[in-house]
Amino acid sequence: MARRNSTQGKKVALITGASSGIGEATARELLRAGFIVYGSARRVDKMESLKKLGLIPIEMDVTNEDQIVAGIRRIEDAHGGVDVLVNNAGYGSYGAIEDVPLEEARRQFDVNIFGLARLTQLVLPHMRKNRYGKIVNISSMGGKVYTPFGGWYHATKHALEGFSDCLRLETSQFGIDVIVIEPGGIATPWGAIAAENLKKTSAKGAYAAAANRTADGMARMYQSTRLSKPSLIARSIRKAVTARKPRTRYAVGMGAKPSIFMRKIVSDRTFDRLISRMGG
Repeated sequence: MARRNSTQGKKVALITGASSGIGEATARELLRAGFIVYGSARRVDKMESLKKLGLIPIEMDVTNEDQIVAGIRRIEDAHGGVDVLVNNAGYGSYGAIEDVPLEEARRQFDVNIFGLARLTQLVLPHMRKNRYGKIVNISSMGGKVYTPFGGWYHATKHALEGFSDCLRLETSQFGIDVIVIEPGGIATPWGAIAAENLKKTSAKGAYAAAANRTADGMARMYQSTRLSKPSLIARSIRKAVTARKPRTRYAVGMGAKPSIFMRKIVSDRTFDRLISRMGG
C-alpha cells in the first residue's frame, strides 16, 4: 500500500536518462539540494558512482510499459509518489526524411514523446492529490529552430513544446508546474551519436554530399571547447524545481538564446540560409 513520503519531508525526484550527460549532472545537483533522487536508465551499472552518492537506481527503458509502471509503483510504495519528474531520456535520430525508415521515426517518437507522456500520466495522480508537482521536460533549442537532416528529431522536440504548453494549462489548477528546458550546445555524446546516425542513414544516395557535410560539421561542433557543460543545465533545473513560481521555459547553454531569438525575428527563407551555412 502506498504511503506518503516520510523521509523528513524531503521531495522525491525521478530523473530519466540519468546514467550520463544532463541526467547524471541533474542527479548530482538534486542530491546536493537534499532531494530523494531516483535515477532511471536502461543500464543501471552506469549509475554506480551516483548510487554511492545516494541515488536510487531503477532499470527503465522509457518505451517499455512494464518497466515504467514497475518503476513508478516502486517509488509509490516507498514514498507515496513522485514530486519532481525530470523527463530527460531521449536521443537524436538524424537522416534525410526520405531515407529514414518509418520504423526508426516511430522509435524516435516513442522515446522522445510517448515514453515521456506515459511517465507523466503515471505521476500526475499523486501530484494532483498533494496539489504539488514539478514536471521538467528536457526539450532543446531544436524545439524552436530546425536544422538539415534533423526532421524526425525536431518533430519530437516541437511536439514536446506544444505538449508541455497544454499540460501546463491543464494541471496548473492542481498546483503543478510544467517547466521546459531548452538546452543549446552541450558537451555530451549526443552530437557525435547524431552525426554518426546521419552518416549511416544518408551518407550515400541523393542527399550524400549535403548529409556528409552536415555530419562533419556536427562532429566538429561537438568537439568544440565552446560547448556548455551539462552542469549548467543541471543548475537551471535545480533552480526551476526549487522556485516557488518557476519560469515556464529556460533556454540555457551555447547558442540557445541567440538561435531562438534569431528564429523569431527573421523570415523562414532567411533562417533557412543562415542555418544551412552553419551546417557546412
